Amino acid sequence: MPKPKSIAATRIRAEVIRLVSLIPEGKFTTYGSIAVHMNVAALHVASVMSRLTKEESVALPWHRVVSADARVSPKMEASLAMTQRQRLEAEGMRVDAQGYIQDSDAHFHVVGLRRNIRWSDPGSGGDP
Repeated sequence: MPKPKSIAATRIRAEVIRLVSLIPEGKFTTYGSIAVHMNVAALHVASVMSRLTKEESVALPWHRVVSADARVSPKMEASLAMTQRQRLEAEGMRVDAQGYIQDSDAHFHVVGLRRNIRWSDPGSGGDP
């Protein structure tokens, strides 16, 4: 994997990985929910997730992050989407034929409130 190009990108990547690691078994969250908490765009979160190393993919519960409509992303490679679906189902979530998590409110993991953070400021640790 190529090195991130900026301090901000490095910090964002580390925080996405940290937040994903905290999603409990049997729960899911969305790219957007993580993004709102981090005060970044959902695309930043999706970009980090799509570039996980093999080691990170094994260690992280990446399958617990889905699209805004509680759906396995239809843009994902079919075999990867099937793996995600199987892992979600193994944790007790029902996923319909279109990839939507059923009874999503019962399984949704709230990441947290929006943080006031400037990712390009190396001294910024979050809220003042």
